Amino acid sequence: MADEQSIVKVYFLNDDQQWEILGKGHVSAVYVERHQGICLLVRSEPNGIQILESKIDPDTPYQRRQGTLIVWSEAENHGMAMSFPDAASCYEIWKDICQVQGKDPSTDITHDPLVESEDETLDDVTDDVLELPNCELGKLDQIAHLVTSVLTSPLHKEKLALLVGNEDFIKQLLQLFHTCEDLEDTEGLQNLHDIVKGMLFLNQASLLEILVSDKYIMDVVGCLEYDPALAQPKRHREFLTQKVKFKEVIPIIDQALLQKIHQTYRVQYIQDILFPIPSIFEENFLSTLTNFILLNKSDIVNMLQEDDEFLSTVFAQLRDKTTDDDTRRELLFFFKEFCAFSQTLHSANRNALFKTLTQLGILPALKIAMGINDLQIKSAATDIFTYLVEYSPSRIREFIIEDQESEGSILFINLVIEQIFCDTDPELGSAVHLMGVLRALLDPNNMVTASSHCERSEFLRFFCKHSMNNFIAPLLSTTSAYIRDKDNIVGSDENNKNCLNNYRTAQLLALILDLLSFCVQHHTYYMKKYILNKDLLRKVLILINSKHTFLILCAIRFMRRMIGLRDELLNRYIIKGNFFEPVVNALLENGTRYNMLNSAIVELFDYIRMENIKSLVAHIVEKFYATLKSIEYVQTFKGLKVKYEQEKELKNQLTKNLCSVLYSQVFCRGSSVLEEEEEEEETSINENIKEEAVKSPPESDIEIQKTKENEDKVDLPSKTSCGDFKFTSCHSADAADETSNPNRTSVICLVDYSDDEEEEEDETPPSKRPHLSP
Repeated sequence: MADEQSIVKVYFLNDDQQWEILGKGHVSAVYVERHQGICLLVRSEPNGIQILESKIDPDTPYQRRQGTLIVWSEAENHGMAMSFPDAASCYEIWKDICQVQGKDPSTDITHDPLVESEDETLDDVTDDVLELPNCELGKLDQIAHLVTSVLTSPLHKEKLALLVGNEDFIKQLLQLFHTCEDLEDTEGLQNLHDIVKGMLFLNQASLLEILVSDKYIMDVVGCLEYDPALAQPKRHREFLTQKVKFKEVIPIIDQALLQKIHQTYRVQYIQDILFPIPSIFEENFLSTLTNFILLNKSDIVNMLQEDDEFLSTVFAQLRDKTTDDDTRRELLFFFKEFCAFSQTLHSANRNALFKTLTQLGILPALKIAMGINDLQIKSAATDIFTYLVEYSPSRIREFIIEDQESEGSILFINLVIEQIFCDTDPELGSAVHLMGVLRALLDPNNMVTASSHCERSEFLRFFCKHSMNNFIAPLLSTTSAYIRDKDNIVGSDENNKNCLNNYRTAQLLALILDLLSFCVQHHTYYMKKYILNKDLLRKVLILINSKHTFLILCAIRFMRRMIGLRDELLNRYIIKGNFFEPVVNALLENGTRYNMLNSAIVELFDYIRMENIKSLVAHIVEKFYATLKSIEYVQTFKGLKVKYEQEKELKNQLTKNLCSVLYSQVFCRGSSVLEEEEEEEETSINENIKEEAVKSPPESDIEIQKTKENEDKVDLPSKTSCGDFKFTSCHSADAADETSNPNRTSVICLVDYSDDEEEEEDETPPSKRPHLSP
């Protein structure tokens, strides 16, 4: 076994679980007679005093860390560590340890990991171990190993950043880069790549500022060209210096601003091209680089915003209709990037910027750009419009409403809708993007509802009146074409843009239905009126005939949103139009397949059952239960039948109870009223008889009077005190008895003479019967 000696530092773990240095000296692995085995011996450099004598026990776990540190435990809570100046000398001793224990030297641990308390304190050892080798051509591999080995420890990264974060070291390092290139030293260039990359991963702002300064950034990019993973180096410097052209649509006079723009572009290039997809271990290593770019972008926006003359010139050309398309295109590209940079601003600064842009006339300029028949110009204007909606949707709504005052031109919001329909992307990427913008404009959560200004009602009224017809135009044209062609035996051509089976058309209609469903949910009042006026649901359900399931699902979802409102007017509209029929047909055609279409339709019916929407339950059961009762894999339709029967039984019971109560109330009330009337009439008759007896009229008059009175009383039922009706019959004997006995109260019937009418007119009329209160 070789008796090679290297200078190491020896540490031990004290009682406070802190690492202390034991000494510094030469290490060797030699056989010691009294230990009967190979031991690690460390003797101090100046006087040869033995610092450590440790037998390599076959059962003791040894661990190699960071390539320059070996750690083990002599006994419980008695950890030991040796720090080597380089990985090569450490590897030699590590080979001796592995040879004794019969392990593979390529591993970094010989047994199970050390106890947790010792493992947690290993970082404290390496803090004292970090020593930066001299910046020399022969030490580049050691520097590269040191830089890459400390990246897993935050403490090590901070200490190394202090060691390398001075301009003198960086200057010497980049001078070695030129030397290696001149010598065509591939190994040295690859080590420099690892060193520079590791320095960027140290995540220190002060170090980063030096590396990306104008003085050094191109050399840094040059070092990053020599990635060991690549067979040939990339020519990034050639691209940045020769192929990239900086375009100034409007000349920038401020040199500080120009310098900031160039620096930002190059640092962004390093992040996007040289480190495009960091691994999960590197995702946070470049946070300082990201923050540096964001701060630079904020500075650029602020410097441009402060230059009133520059922005005024830009918008003057954008608003000028005579500006040629090439210049307008470049201006919009510039302003699109300007808006992207402004995303880094704080909220208050962003609002101030938007206010400045609106004062300069950004929205009228965008309207002009969207009206130009140039795809790139429209696309750039659309992207800028998206940024502005994110800034202040309320201000955009205000401009859209004010735009209707300009006669003879297309409304701005309709230009946006037209841009959706004119998207040439097969996957409608731009259309999806603009649909999100429209949703943001229609979102009630960001609308002002102050008492002095109801933005929500004003904008929705405007949109339904001026833009909704434009928005659903593809839906109307497609369904109209289907109705015209449905009897055509040959069938419609799928390449026709108005065909339901055309994939692009189906995608566009799905986007339209999604936004309509959103409006139904959040703007019930306006959408209810529009649906009823345009018979919109009938047209939407035609889309169920499409072969594209995603479009059928959108149609079902739209109807589900309507039913979810639980509005009886809409429910009656659905019933009258028999709009469940195409839904039931779609369910039956789907068969027993358990898919999204099946789930969506079953959920629609199940919602009606759970919420017990009585009118819809009755309609479904009466119209479709005979067809749906065979579906037994869910209990939805049987549940609807149960709900229907329960409601029917409840109605019958309520009807019976109501009739019984009404009959009882009317009968009792009528009986009491008749009894009161009978008592009043009897009292009135008795009083009249007494008055006539006092006056003692002639006998003939008395007879005539009594005859007339009794004429009115013939066969009238009277009521007893028990509530039964009593009828009286008239006999002449009773009349005679009545004359002889004036105290009797029986009714007297006399002969009625027709020539007594004039006498009856002079008699006092009987009291009127009171009206029955309803």
